[in-house]
Amino acid sequence: MPVNPYQSALTKKGKALFVPFVVLGDPTKAQSLEIVRLLVESGADALELGFPFSDPPADGPVIQAADTRSLKAGMRIDHCFQMLKEIRTFTDIPVGLLVYYNLILQRGVEKFYRDCQECGVSSVLIADLPLEHAEEVLPIARAHGIAPVFLVSEVTTDERLQKIAEIAEGYLYVVSYLGVTGVGNAVLEEKMRVTIARARKVSTLPLMVGFGMNEASEVRAAIRAGADGVIVGSRIVREIPDMDGIRDVCRELAAAFV
Repeated sequence: MPVNPYQSALTKKGKALFVPFVVLGDPTKAQSLEIVRLLVESGADALELGFPFSDPPADGPVIQAADTRSLKAGMRIDHCFQMLKEIRTFTDIPVGLLVYYNLILQRGVEKFYRDCQECGVSSVLIADLPLEHAEEVLPIARAHGIAPVFLVSEVTTDERLQKIAEIAEGYLYVVSYLGVTGVGNAVLEEKMRVTIARARKVSTLPLMVGFGMNEASEVRAAIRAGADGVIVGSRIVREIPDMDGIRDVCRELAAAFV
């Protein structure tokens, strides 16, 4: 069985992982590359990166705006893969993608995952790919050494959770509340604790909590609830293109992982 880079990072750090998210190319390719570099320098243990998409149904207004800025700047999927190669010149931490299935279909599933492998991508989460259609990508993802990541939440049934656990690799993405990214003031520690405990019963993968992780207090709540890592997107993206603002937010959030 191949080494799980997320588990390796977790073992090496010995505590929960800080996983920032940004959209590639936001607000421009050059600025985006510097932002990713700043995230790494500011203590990111892994990265989750989005490819800009015109209709991202799982994302709230902050990430939607980031997608729009990136697309208006001319960012396309070829540019995203070029950026990933450049990112790999200055960091070897796990790099996961959060994408929508139409982008993969448009490129071709085989070519998409081959490009991911060539660019050093660790995992891919397809936000709008139902479990029932996972077999359309699983054999190809595994053939190229790319971990398939899946979302689980408080409404995921035990049966469905078991099926996800059987095919997922890399980590499980635990959704902290029901809704879109970045807008929740309803992040409840006890609900996260229950979802994490249920996932822990059926999977040994690291459990990363995302959606609504806007403040250090919410990060700490997720860690207390048992998260192996916390994915923070909208709180960071709100600061773009203010590099000092991004640095300050990362410093504040990283302190919550101590």
